[in-house]
Amino acid sequence: MEIRGIRKECLDTLRAVGKSQYPREFVAVLRERDGIIEEFDLAPGTVVTEQSAGFSPEMMPLDVHAVGSAHSHPSGALRPSDADLRFFGRMGKYHLIFGPPYGEGDWRAFRRDGTPVSLEVIE
Repeated sequence: MEIRGIRKECLDTLRAVGKSQYPREFVAVLRERDGIIEEFDLAPGTVVTEQSAGFSPEMMPLDVHAVGSAHSHPSGALRPSDADLRFFGRMGKYHLIFGPPYGEGDWRAFRRDGTPVSLEVIE
């Protein structure tokens, strides 16, 4: 499924989660409805540190609406690391990275290969 955008409420909540977890990372699974990212699930069994966040995708229930992931980089680097790219390949097509200070412009979207992608923020 091609994703056209993300609901502003979902984006705002993801930014708030990143801010509340700082200086630790967070990781979530993104869910879509009709081509719009509208929800996310915090992954069960997630292990977080100041340098990484990880979980086993096998712990997630099967879900045809899961389209990717969201996580934070407390360092502020809004680009995927090599570890992110390995993870992206296992977790859907679209991935968001958030960083401090977790404001409106402190996030980026990527395809699974690390190519930046633009997502419309939908009210």
